[in-house]
Amino acid sequence: MTVSAVVKTYGRGSAEVRALDGVSAGIPRAQFTAVVGPSGSGKSTLMHCMAGLDLVTSGSIVLDGVEITELSDRALTRLRRQSIGFVFQSFNLLPQRTAYENIVLPVTMAGGPPNHKLLDYLVEVLWLASQLSHRPAELSGGQQQRVAIARALVTRPAVVFADEPTGNLDSRTGAEVLSFLRRSVDDLGRSVVMVTQDPTSAQYADQVLTFEDGSVIEIAVPDADTEIPVVPVIASSRRPAGASLAGCPS
Repeated sequence: MTVSAVVKTYGRGSAEVRALDGVSAGIPRAQFTAVVGPSGSGKSTLMHCMAGLDLVTSGSIVLDGVEITELSDRALTRLRRQSIGFVFQSFNLLPQRTAYENIVLPVTMAGGPPNHKLLDYLVEVLWLASQLSHRPAELSGGQQQRVAIARALVTRPAVVFADEPTGNLDSRTGAEVLSFLRRSVDDLGRSVVMVTQDPTSAQYADQVLTFEDGSVIEIAVPDADTEIPVVPVIASSRRPAGASLAGCPS
């Protein structure tokens, strides 16, 4: 995904607010990108524009060769269903649906059956086998966020956008969620874009875009010497570090 000279303004005249001020950045395929910055810096606005949830004032955003700023509402909806996954701070699960029904919702809405090999993999890796029949109110915050991650990945999207995914979680559970997002890059080849105010969370990423006043002021690679908590994942606990999961669906 590429973002070129993107401007986003709200209001007019003296009341105009320039939320994005000519932002350009590249989001590498099958890598983890963290977008960091203080509240109000424009990072969430950028994510909403990249995901097709908000329209840009000017500039270009290209996903898999498609200029999304030129798509109709119907085409944008189709793109989001097929190529984009979402993970939100507030989980955004349907309270009347079970965990399983929430996970497969994007697939059923598109009128197709889930890829059962991928679904089984996600359920195992995300430790959800015993929670599939539970509704969100019966799950902890960490379990709800794992359901949300499975829902984001079940359509095999090109990119997953995560908006403050650990904001409502304690540090241990937050580390689990970040490890799962990291594994979706390493094992499934997905691209992940995470908005966060937490510099520790950004250490899980391959590149970090630092935002200030609507502009990217730095693009950096996290310090490889910084230790981050790596939470063991069931599906990978029987294999050496760095090995590929045999038969992992892509």
